[in-house]
Amino acid sequence: MWPDSDKTKELLDGAREGDPAAINGLLDRHRDALRRLVQMRLDRKIQQRVDVSDVVQDVLIEANRRLSDYLNNPKLAFHLWLRHIAKDRIIDAHRRHRVSRKRSVDLEQHVAIPAGMDRSTIQLIAQVQDPEMSPAERVAQREMVEVVEKALGDLNEQDAEVIVMRHYEKLTNQEVALALELSEPAAGMRYLRAVRRLREILDGKEA
Repeated sequence: MWPDSDKTKELLDGAREGDPAAINGLLDRHRDALRRLVQMRLDRKIQQRVDVSDVVQDVLIEANRRLSDYLNNPKLAFHLWLRHIAKDRIIDAHRRHRVSRKRSVDLEQHVAIPAGMDRSTIQLIAQVQDPEMSPAERVAQREMVEVVEKALGDLNEQDAEVIVMRHYEKLTNQEVALALELSEPAAGMRYLRAVRRLREILDGKEA
């Protein structure tokens, strides 16, 4: 999902030297990944009121404003730093817009997997189903996409978060650990527990 790190490192070096083209290139090459992140994280009801592109642009403007501070003290990989800014902007959007009179969406953020991303879902299905499937079962696997995405919504927020980070954002276990401020073993255990719970939900739906 995120651009390769080698080119990013090259652009970061140029940005440290004050090259405007490097700064623009650095931010622009992460625009598509940020858009996918916002589409996944921003409540669909809010997306009817707030344009995803506007949120992405706000993230990039804020990143540009804070870039010199990041370059002086890069505690996180650049894409994880951008991700953190994006999550803050998404939370802000949840706070500004309410989907009901009883509860604001910032109190219960659902992971919204947009249409067209079912390849990641299929890869996830491979983790929670028997790998020895017949050809007919592999055809039926495509029909499982909707079931699995609904099951993700049935997980608690913590479990859904780590699965989306690993399978949809394509973050490594090390990156998940850094983003969640966990040790790598703790991040790995959280992921395995989440997959186990997802498998239990799916087994219950098939029963």
